[in-house]
Amino acid sequence: MKLARLDHPADFEGWREAARRAVALGITPDEMDFAVGDEAGPLFAEALGAMPEGAPAMTVPRAFPDLARKVVCHADPERFRLAYRLLWRLQREKGLLEIASDPDTARAAEFEKAVRRDSHKMKAFVRFREVETNGGQRHYIAWFEPFHHVVELTAPFFLRRFPGMIWSILTPKRSVHWDGADMVFAPGADASQKPADDDTEALWLTYYSSIFNPARLKVKAMQAEMPKKYWHNLPEAALIEPLVRGAEAAQRRMIETAPTLPSLRAEKQSERNQMARAATAVPAFNGFNKAPDTIEEAREQARHCKACPLWEPATQTVFGEGPPDAPVIFVGEQPGDQEDLAGHPFVGPAGKVFNGALEAAGIDRAQAYVTNAVKHFKFEPRGKRRIHKTPAVSEVKVCRWWLEQERELIRPKLIVALGATAAAAVIGKTVTIRDTRSRLIDLPGGDTKLLVTVHPAYILRLPDPEAQAREQALFEEDMGRVKAFVPEIAVG
Repeated sequence: MKLARLDHPADFEGWREAARRAVALGITPDEMDFAVGDEAGPLFAEALGAMPEGAPAMTVPRAFPDLARKVVCHADPERFRLAYRLLWRLQREKGLLEIASDPDTARAAEFEKAVRRDSHKMKAFVRFREVETNGGQRHYIAWFEPFHHVVELTAPFFLRRFPGMIWSILTPKRSVHWDGADMVFAPGADASQKPADDDTEALWLTYYSSIFNPARLKVKAMQAEMPKKYWHNLPEAALIEPLVRGAEAAQRRMIETAPTLPSLRAEKQSERNQMARAATAVPAFNGFNKAPDTIEEAREQARHCKACPLWEPATQTVFGEGPPDAPVIFVGEQPGDQEDLAGHPFVGPAGKVFNGALEAAGIDRAQAYVTNAVKHFKFEPRGKRRIHKTPAVSEVKVCRWWLEQERELIRPKLIVALGATAAAAVIGKTVTIRDTRSRLIDLPGGDTKLLVTVHPAYILRLPDPEAQAREQALFEEDMGRVKAFVPEIAVG
């Protein structure tokens, strides 16, 4: 009996190298065995010899390497021998993998399916918790209990998903650590090492309970997709049984309290009526006695603006900020949640992207005027959160009066429209980013030019990191065009 020792329970590369040597040495499946680490092998087993010189190259079907990789990740102790038996037979039976009724082929297919499912469960049910290291660095740690040896197989998914995060996944079978530069695998961990709750867990539980829909509850389907084995490691699992017990009563309440919604036709007619009122009912100076003479006066007047319904749910008016003689005005769509609370434009997540692009282009934000097409935050409540809602055409039209006052008082050399809503507010008609982006457009009534680009929030919403990086680069190029046209706003 020949024996090959492997480094860890899912050591596919070690198995493949040993299996190639064994086939070249003519060792039959009955004479071949594998052991992991210091495991005891068969009595009187001899170490596998070196690859013989001049050994012929092996050929296998294209599907076999991926199949073998998953087979050796199975928890069955015979997994390595099964994979070797398939490799041995494939040198003599070329169509073996196509014979579904063959015992070895069928068993390998079962192994592959089980490992694939376990890998999917790992992707779905891993929950990271934040801990703070001695150096004050944030480290995210998760505990998971797989059926099979799927850590090596699944770890690249988490690397692609969280490349900028320092994280570790601990399991009883194997652990993996990513420090931002290298991914390192280590032996299994003990359950006592799993992290405790973090500060965001209460928020996650609130979100989970708020999205629970009793009308769509199917207990058997839920347990098929989320077996109870995983529940004790999921923070939301503590909510499942109470939510299931109360589902019938919650569904009854939903039916009893369901609102009567207006028809689409009624909503469209309401919007047309609102646009008509905006065009005719608003006084010449937007409800004020006279047009403002300075930006400060405009800002004070805007604090009391009630020309559209957005003023009532919003916290405050978020007017533009910057020098009254700024050579550039940057125009966004509307303030977001953080801007509404702070009273300043572009201070939230999109503001960080905006500031980063300005810094990359060498632009001093303090030399520019930053504002929005709509001065109040439009949102819809969702639980405890306020979700951004695109302003209606009528709302943009009413608030355009304030944007025109800003433009008239500042008289900039360039206006930069961040997004299609901002561009429409500046020009007075609907335009597309695709047709107008990155080129200087003449505006009527003066020497001011317009440059249209995307809104920074668009970059944040892109799900693909590569697409985000590509759009970020294009956005920074547009900021470079701004600096080239108006060099006086450069840093220093």
